Amino acid sequence: MAYGGAGTLFVLAGGVLTPMDLAVAAAADASAAPRSDTRGPAGGVPLFVQLSDTHIGFAREANPDVAGTLARAIDLVNALPVAPPLILHTGDITHLSRPAEFDLAQQLLARLRVTELHTVPGEHDVADASVSEYFSRFGQPSEGRGYYSFDHAGVHFVGLVNVLQFKPGGPGTLGAEQLAWVAADLKARSASTPIVVFAHMPLWNIYEPWGWGTGDAAALMDLLRRFGSVTVLNGHIHQIVQKVEGNVTFHTARSTAYPQPPPGVGPGPGPLLVPADHLAGMLGVTSVSRIGAAPALALSDATLADGAAPGTPAARAPAAGTTAAGTTAAGTAQVLIRDFMYKPVALTVQAGATVTWLNQDDEPHTVVSVDGLFRSGAVDTSERFSYRFDRPGTYRFGCSIHPRMVGSIVVV
Repeated sequence: MAYGGAGTLFVLAGGVLTPMDLAVAAAADASAAPRSDTRGPAGGVPLFVQLSDTHIGFAREANPDVAGTLARAIDLVNALPVAPPLILHTGDITHLSRPAEFDLAQQLLARLRVTELHTVPGEHDVADASVSEYFSRFGQPSEGRGYYSFDHAGVHFVGLVNVLQFKPGGPGTLGAEQLAWVAADLKARSASTPIVVFAHMPLWNIYEPWGWGTGDAAALMDLLRRFGSVTVLNGHIHQIVQKVEGNVTFHTARSTAYPQPPPGVGPGPGPLLVPADHLAGMLGVTSVSRIGAAPALALSDATLADGAAPGTPAARAPAAGTTAAGTTAAGTAQVLIRDFMYKPVALTVQAGATVTWLNQDDEPHTVVSVDGLFRSGAVDTSERFSYRFDRPGTYRFGCSIHPRMVGSIVVV
């Protein structure tokens, strides 16, 4: 059940998620004996704060100042009565995977008053043509793989990546190699060890038509069921959705950039335009605390509704392999990207023709060859990507950010 909102504290004990009104929790906390050590909500010990989907580089009507709202979220975290020892960022740090966006994101995140920042990539973080920008900055803990684990305060953390094994038309994928690594990583852990798993795309099937899920997540759940307390966190959908399955609690996080529509509402996922005075109430962070003896965890969601922070949106430069809007060069065929579709879906051209994809959506997309022949960077609104087809054949392609988008070029 999705209790949602900033007014509810979620206490996880023995695999059971119990809602507690924050006013009740605060009253209980006020009546407890005073302490000067690490106290969190309802007497809990702060464990970490989750940030997600900061999308630095986005500058559309849904939120023209994502740097400002991230700064507000950082202020919210820094103002907590007890500083959390670490931060988890569950992906989409940037919007277009561009160096300037990562530069600004790192400058902003450096303001967090914590000693540890742990990240996993979102699909927007690996949209550059070389798939290298994220890993050059955040890949060291995972040795460039994207997945890794660490321990803190008796809790075992497992960071996973489900946005790299691109399959046109499919959901997120962990892959056999990563699942084998998880099995080996968990093998020596006792069943009483609290486990926190964090990834970008949901590790359960929230809404299959939009790709809001991970195709091989069931194999991961089989590895986790023996543990008495498992908390699975993700971002990607920019809203709070929760469920409990045995001893496993699933919880998605709000974005600090913009909301997205509820599952199945509207033509597809993407930035949701809301009245300006409502935006801050739909953005936020999640804090997680220990309540009592292990394995109790409390999840508390807070919004940015108590005010907006000033900031300047990041400037956007054309990605490598793209050009600004303009007239299509003579002698080229064109594919429009509109309404989360390639139009036409199938195009026939003569050998030697150059095909240009023009993005007319408000969301960035990529053009990725299934057989690895070509790969664009993130193609933003009104930008283009072109490729010359010299050899006859059928070339399938798709969008690595929105895998439901597929198309093909037939060269004769």
